[in-house]
Amino acid sequence: MTEKPRAADPGSTGSAPGGSATAGQGAGEEPRVVIRDKRKIGKTTEQAVTDTSAADAAADAPAEGLVEESEVVVDEIEGEADAPVSGPPVVDAPAQASEESAPANAPLGAELESLRAELDERTRDVQRVSAEYANYRKRVDRDRSLVQEQATGTVLTALLPILDDLDRAREHGDLVGPFGSVADQLTAALGKFGLTAFGEQGDPFDPTRHEAVAHQTSADVTEPTCVQVMRRGYQLGERLLRPALVAVADPE
Repeated sequence: MTEKPRAADPGSTGSAPGGSATAGQGAGEEPRVVIRDKRKIGKTTEQAVTDTSAADAAADAPAEGLVEESEVVVDEIEGEADAPVSGPPVVDAPAQASEESAPANAPLGAELESLRAELDERTRDVQRVSAEYANYRKRVDRDRSLVQEQATGTVLTALLPILDDLDRAREHGDLVGPFGSVADQLTAALGKFGLTAFGEQGDPFDPTRHEAVAHQTSADVTEPTCVQVMRRGYQLGERLLRPALVAVADPE
């Protein structure tokens, strides 16, 4: 008779469902898997082991075949990639974009030329306005000086009769004392504004500055000469305020 294998003690092997899990978890280790083999020990067991090895070998065979098939598929894909491509050439996108950008830049160039032309025109306008303003300032300054000179000449012309009275008083010897110093101060003050007197006896006759009220001949002169000054003339800078009244002698 064949003896049945003795069952393992649950307390010693920990094969009980509750006991093994509790013991393993309590010890901090992973639970062990226990396989119970109730078959009889003998030739049957050895044959089962052999059958198991053969089954494992048979299970490995499809895996190897699968790998070989995969490698073949990869080689076929690589071969297709290396094969020359037939058909019309493919144009790259960057080249196409550059061809399309060329017509697009044409309006930009035209607009740039238009802006440059407008800028040149505005520059010429600014230069013309600047030149006109500079000429305007010069004309205003010249007119201002002219107006100031005319105003000064008008005031000095009104004072000329007073100067004539002072000259007559000086000729008669009445311009002495304090009155004489006042006359000298007035003449100096008017001279600061550019007032100058002209017309002395013996000056050559100048029709632009002298007004002849008498005429005679004389052997002592070689040209028309002022032999007598009846009233002196005055000028303000280069401007004539009043001509001098004189008597002119011509050579015989």
